[in-house]
Amino acid sequence: MPLHNAEIAAIFVEIADLLEIQGQNPFRVRAYRNAARSVGEFGKSVATMIEQNEDLKVIPGIGDDLAGKMREIAATGKCDLLERLHNEMPAAITELLQVQGLGPKRVRAIHDALHVQTIEELHQAAKEGRIRELPGFGEVTEGHIVDTIEAHLHKSRRFRLALAEQYAQPLIAWLKATPGTREVVAAGSFRRRAATVGDLDILVTAHDAAPVMQRFVRYEEVAEVLSRGATRASITLRNRMQVDLRVVAPASFGAALVYFTGSKAHNIAMRRIAQEHGLKINEYGVFRKDKRIAGATEESVYEAIGLPWIPAELRENRGELQAARAHRLPTLIERSDLRGDLHAHTSASDGHDTMLDMALAARERGLSYLAITDHSSRLAVARGLDTKRLAKQIEEIDRINRTLEGIKLLKGIEVDILEDGSLDLPDAILTRLDVVVGAVHSHFGLPRAKQTERVLRAMENPCFSILAHPTGRLIEERAPCDIDLVRVIRKARECGCHLELNAHPERLDLADTYCQMAKAEGILVSINSDAHGRFDFDNLRHGIDEARRGWLEKSDVLNARTLDELRPLIRRAPMAAAPRAKLTSMKS
Repeated sequence: MPLHNAEIAAIFVEIADLLEIQGQNPFRVRAYRNAARSVGEFGKSVATMIEQNEDLKVIPGIGDDLAGKMREIAATGKCDLLERLHNEMPAAITELLQVQGLGPKRVRAIHDALHVQTIEELHQAAKEGRIRELPGFGEVTEGHIVDTIEAHLHKSRRFRLALAEQYAQPLIAWLKATPGTREVVAAGSFRRRAATVGDLDILVTAHDAAPVMQRFVRYEEVAEVLSRGATRASITLRNRMQVDLRVVAPASFGAALVYFTGSKAHNIAMRRIAQEHGLKINEYGVFRKDKRIAGATEESVYEAIGLPWIPAELRENRGELQAARAHRLPTLIERSDLRGDLHAHTSASDGHDTMLDMALAARERGLSYLAITDHSSRLAVARGLDTKRLAKQIEEIDRINRTLEGIKLLKGIEVDILEDGSLDLPDAILTRLDVVVGAVHSHFGLPRAKQTERVLRAMENPCFSILAHPTGRLIEERAPCDIDLVRVIRKARECGCHLELNAHPERLDLADTYCQMAKAEGILVSINSDAHGRFDFDNLRHGIDEARRGWLEKSDVLNARTLDELRPLIRRAPMAAAPRAKLTSMKS
């Protein structure tokens, strides 16, 4: 049965949680957490690497012991250490760990004090006011637990896009191997490249649907067949993701792809436009009375109702149909448009590779400049740099640049924005840098007014270049900060600084709708990898997906500029006192 990186990562996370509850060595716990992150984000299939007898230790944070466990998981589907930990602990512990915001230590404290066995029992204990009485909790924490559990119990399961890809791609490959198939495409929110996916819609063209249907329900990862007909079927996979399959005739493929890709609002608006032309549009084609006049391709469907083809990422009914009618659709940013990356970490803080290794990896991926932005000293868990260490790094970057060809390293820092809006390092060292990336890493729960003023004050610092991951969200893990992004975006315009679209698949922050707002305000967005290792530059494609959903074009993206074009846009004091004008044209 196929093994996905996400499944290995989930096992390592659970091991880390259970070890932490037991009070095991924190370095051992951290090793499993780091391994989970590395494996989950790694761009190549671990199962494939094992099959090809490749060295698993090229994955950051993986040594002989963890590599052995990965091979054990691949061979048996389980891990002996995790089985032992489960046997040593109450079964309720694992279920309570599913509640967002309840870490291992709090789960153990609640279980030991209140003897709750299920999430429902935890919910009842919180509603009865019993949790606030425990040491280290209180009324506010208890209220948060109630809200979180209620959201957990009522929300439908969604999957981060990068995780959904791990399951969609092998399934599509499996279906493509069916004799007689012509096209196999994942539609829906997956094709629109939404940050999260609820289920998968797969369309197949084939003259004979029977072999496709048979192969689909026999896929190795099928947990349950929900329904099966002549041309339609639904299954759930082992990870609880639902997959709906439809086999359509080639003459209807384009119409079906339009129908199953667009959001509900987009499709309703499409039908209204069709009605204005005296036409009917559905998943089988575009019809004038009973005659199909289009449907084989998406382009033919849009053309039949007087529109140009609309990129899948835009099909959310956020103005794309009006723009299409007016011939003002954006020419969306492409991965090949990026010239550099302005947010990356090295082994000097919490990264895995040296500056030189990172530079060479970025160059291999077609980038011509890379900003080294290790953490500042306040983020102690990341071994952040103080003034002295940063000064030494500045000198080291100068030495590397003297011999490095094909790419330029920029001097930078990811400096913490403190609770009062000041920056973690003094201006005296920040003025020596090419780029200063400011970030919130603490006090996420500040009230809206305080959180907003905190960020606005930081942006007023003349050394400030880019606001990193502006809302602090971790998709499906941590909600965005309560912050007034309209004011933040307008402050960026006033101060002449920029906003980041962090391409890490757990962040994708700035989100698409705010990218569209930044574009409207003339604010440049920097699509950065936030790379912590040489393989992480591959995450830039996820940032491009989100940017395209936010209508961003090459001219809207800061790091789509050449280095010469970039420098005046990130220049600090005294030039920062005046707003930095947006470039309207760029060199090719």
